[in-house]
Amino acid sequence: MDDGTGELASAIGARVKHERTQRRLTLDQLADGAGVSRRMLINIEQGAANPSVGTLLKISDTLGVGLPTLVESPREKSVSITRSGDGAILWTGAQGGRGEMVASTEGADVVELWDWTLEPGDRHDSDAHASGTRELIHVQQGTIQVTSGTQTITLNERDAISFPGDVAHSYINSSEQQARFALTVFDPGVQSQSRGKNTGV
Repeated sequence: MDDGTGELASAIGARVKHERTQRRLTLDQLADGAGVSRRMLINIEQGAANPSVGTLLKISDTLGVGLPTLVESPREKSVSITRSGDGAILWTGAQGGRGEMVASTEGADVVELWDWTLEPGDRHDSDAHASGTRELIHVQQGTIQVTSGTQTITLNERDAISFPGDVAHSYINSSEQQARFALTVFDPGVQSQSRGKNTGV
């Protein structure tokens, strides 16, 4: 892991351990509830692993917190600023693309704001989120395809879409140009319901 990835992994590990101990859960209890191995959980808490978004969502569901709680320190203030380059990069594509969480809300209904880049040939497939989840995309550069359930929609620069995130969905760049888009995820009642085994951005 590079320095930035290592710092994020350490921060995530500290937050996972804090939330687990606050709930008086053992490593085995959290691992079993989240469907991850005890060794993986130990590595995450020690900052020695770079967990996938899906793994983090399983852990956050079991802990009853939103994903943002695990990737940034809690702040007792009304304004939270993420400077350019300081977001949490939680997905990287085979061709060099990335998904970076840049802002979020707290509380039962979580809203996440992401900055996504897909290089030519990049594809991100996601399982269904919790019931009622909605996603909004605004394309800033290039062309992407969004699949939601059985539908596939092509979006060009400045196009936008709103679609259900509680079905399997994908973001795809089949063009020869880099694509970039802003993604907003509305996850209602994240603290009162579980995504179960169907997780992913």
